Amino acid sequence: MMKKALVNLIALFALISGYAHAKKLAELEQLYELDRGFVGIIHDKQTDKIYLRIDNLNQELIYQTSLPSGLGSNDIGLDRGQLSNTRLVTFERAGTKVFLKQKPTDFRVTTDNSKEAEALEQAFASSILWGFPIVDSGQGWVLVDASDFIMQDVHGVGRRLERLKQGSGYKVDKSRSAVYMPRTTAFPDNTEIEATITLTGKKPGNYLQQVAPDPYSITVKMHHSFVRLPPKGFKPRIYHPKSGYWSINFQDYGQPINDSLTRRYIGRHRLAKKNPDAEVSEAVEPIIYYLDPGVPEPVKSALLDGARWWNQAFEAIGYKDAFQVKMLPANADPMDVRYNVIQWVHRATRGWSYGSSVVDPRTGEIIKGHVTLGSLRVRQDYLIAQGMMAPFAQGENDKALMDMALARIRQLSAHEVGHTLGLMHNFAASTYGRASVMDYPHPLFKINGKRITADNAYGVGIGAWDKAAIAYGYQDITVDNEEAWLNQQTALNTQKGLLYIADADSRSPGSAHAKASLWDNGADAVNELQRTYQLRELALDNFGAANLKLKRPWSELEEVLVPVYYFHRYQIEAAAKWLGGLNYQYGTKRNNQVPNATPVSGAEQDRALGAMLQSLSPEFLALEPLLAKRLLPKPAGYRRTRESVPSDTGVAFDQLALASASAQHTLGLIFHPQRLARLEQQNAVDPAIPSIDSIGTILHQQVIEQNYDGIEARIHQSVVDLIYSNLLNLLRDKNVSQSVKMQVFGLLLKEKDYLLRKLTSVQKRSSYYGFYAYQLNRLEDLKIDDGKPKVKLPKMPPGSPI
Repeated sequence: MMKKALVNLIALFALISGYAHAKKLAELEQLYELDRGFVGIIHDKQTDKIYLRIDNLNQELIYQTSLPSGLGSNDIGLDRGQLSNTRLVTFERAGTKVFLKQKPTDFRVTTDNSKEAEALEQAFASSILWGFPIVDSGQGWVLVDASDFIMQDVHGVGRRLERLKQGSGYKVDKSRSAVYMPRTTAFPDNTEIEATITLTGKKPGNYLQQVAPDPYSITVKMHHSFVRLPPKGFKPRIYHPKSGYWSINFQDYGQPINDSLTRRYIGRHRLAKKNPDAEVSEAVEPIIYYLDPGVPEPVKSALLDGARWWNQAFEAIGYKDAFQVKMLPANADPMDVRYNVIQWVHRATRGWSYGSSVVDPRTGEIIKGHVTLGSLRVRQDYLIAQGMMAPFAQGENDKALMDMALARIRQLSAHEVGHTLGLMHNFAASTYGRASVMDYPHPLFKINGKRITADNAYGVGIGAWDKAAIAYGYQDITVDNEEAWLNQQTALNTQKGLLYIADADSRSPGSAHAKASLWDNGADAVNELQRTYQLRELALDNFGAANLKLKRPWSELEEVLVPVYYFHRYQIEAAAKWLGGLNYQYGTKRNNQVPNATPVSGAEQDRALGAMLQSLSPEFLALEPLLAKRLLPKPAGYRRTRESVPSDTGVAFDQLALASASAQHTLGLIFHPQRLARLEQQNAVDPAIPSIDSIGTILHQQVIEQNYDGIEARIHQSVVDLIYSNLLNLLRDKNVSQSVKMQVFGLLLKEKDYLLRKLTSVQKRSSYYGFYAYQLNRLEDLKIDDGKPKVKLPKMPPGSPI
């Protein structure tokens, strides 16, 4: 009897508890409107709690996080509009909780065998991102409390500050954080939630102190997007090394044993013709990008123009108005996944722009393209034009400068949008004309008499490579064998001479490909370097009052001088790629065609080295005395920045620091460990190719054993000092091959003998006597891997991005 009463009591309690629980949603809906959508939202204004009504338990969806407002520091990198991870997740009920579970997408089974899928799921870990407490439930739905979930540091701001040594222990302060309701709403296929998040911590670093009003308390906004999976009908397109696209890679454990485990898709938007049989047709749904309304004119019009160039590529494959660019509606949320967005992002200092995407990790379908354009880039192009063209001799007319800067911003807009269409960089495109907006272009200045002009500084429109790449990714393929058609397209591109070389083979100063460089021009890198030298010489000859606007401090000439003096910095990198360089293409095995990686000929490598060594001469590096006198110290209220020349002379302009940084740039390219290792191996096969020893001999004859007077002597000594410092660093670098170290050791022994001879022959009152004695002392006890720290070498002010 007692037992039965107890059972009845428990049942009664469960009924009452369930009734009270059930009232929770009804009570909330009486007070506040349920924002119905993909995931429903109720905001309790009395408690500031956020509740989610989940109707899609155990169904896959995409969870995307982002940073609508950032720190404004280029060095820290937490920019406005920055996308974070894209996750494939499910909501799964577990007792009194609902788990948000992330599924591993790098490991899959693409067969229809459910047991194979089950075996894979059990083999690899998933990640429970959150456990939501259930506050109510009904037939097919649950209501969960998401307040703590929304108030977390989901973007990892604290972790990033810690990693960059810009702060310690930065955590969310909930008393200073809240849901941001103007950007929190639910739509039929996506739910967007935003929060104002304040993090507090200790030991803020310099970069953080530069941008935050109170660096111990930083407030940003963080955004959460729950997105319904795209509808069926999108067919993944396979990746080819020559396609020009970035890839979505995964291990497919359903593949046959004799096939590759790794599968690769390209990233691309969904696009289909309304009339598939028509040669030219509108799209079922055009790809539409929206420009940030915060962009000022005339930049706004330039960005619209540049982004719209892509419609040329879609027209070339039979689409009419399939790619469009509009202004973002005033009430639209840039982080809303329904909008492809081009954002104008301010930072404290100049930095990179980039194109990111929200991608369905299962198929490679791009759901949202999101472009970040750094607002200071356009000012750098204006500065370069100001330095090169000396425009203010006859007044304040800067139209040519503005035209060049806007031409660059059009190209930049097209470039970053290209990334969000799925495209990678093509750093070889500048060697066969202006073939791609996906290269990094350098302004093409020309000499007209005693003047420098920029009438055709940047290309206009989409290039031949861009059209070919869009055809690979977006052409409607009507043949049965899609892979064969795609392979045929890449072969056709090769026949047309459309070379494609991406980042991994191009970005490093020591990279091997002879035709893949950043910010370069011309089919012949050495000829273009010589032309660049001529432009630099004329710009320096003309440099002075005409380079400065009225009412600006004379000291600002220093910052205007920097891009002129170092004008050769990018093209000399392109020429350096010939030294130890290779010519090759990407590809896959087809019809027994065997590709080759062919070294640049010895004669061409010699030509590149000779051109590079010109930049080490004191005549090249020294400023005219009158120009040096015009570079005044900063007045009160102004200071040097990272764009200025480092100085060992206090407030005075440091000509030796200016010259040393330029010389080290050249020497760093020549002495790059990977380049030297390639040269040693190439020379062993073909003695016509320079060796480390022969390069050392040429440097000795053309640079080290020369003599100069005055400021040129001091510059020469600085250059020679840098040569020895680079060689010593190679001996001390554990990452340098032993083969290279042996050759470098031999060079230094020769230099030691040379210094001994010079020290006994030069007069003690000569400026060179102390120099030779100092260098001899450095080389006195030569050892490989001597354990001494590497010599700190000078650096130029930042170049990229322009």
